Amino acid sequence: MRPEGNQKTLEQRRYHAVELLEQGIGTNEVAQRLGVTSGAVSQWKATYQQYGKAALAATPNTGRPPGLTATQKQRLLRLLLRGPRRFGFATELWTLERIGKVIRSRFGIDYDPSTVWHILRDLGWSCQKPQCRARERDEQAIAAWRKQDWPRIKKSPETR
Repeated sequence: MRPEGNQKTLEQRRYHAVELLEQGIGTNEVAQRLGVTSGAVSQWKATYQQYGKAALAATPNTGRPPGLTATQKQRLLRLLLRGPRRFGFATELWTLERIGKVIRSRFGIDYDPSTVWHILRDLGWSCQKPQCRARERDEQAIAAWRKQDWPRIKKSPETR
């Protein structure tokens, strides 16, 4: 499990441990003062003795490199804004699987749908549920009906 703190803080803790060890303080005492295990202090001590202070410096935690670069993500966004029908899908609904297919065909990278979701969140997209409304819907006619006809039709407590 990764200890709490950023890389710089953890680096400073290792340096401080070495300083305390050089002052003649024992491994267990150093571990207790810094809130770490004595095994960790022993490892830092061995690393310091073998490779010097530079070996205790923080190293960047690169992790796995991203499949899509920032430029490619912006290009993907422009592609997605064209709509699913432009890519041969039957409806105007983007799904994670469909977006994964577009990424695979355009960029040659195969993503799991959960990873596609992370990419979409990075691009500022959110999960949306399409509204089921008729295209022929007349909002003005509906508003007029609600105002004029509905009060006349609606049951009131007196008529029950």
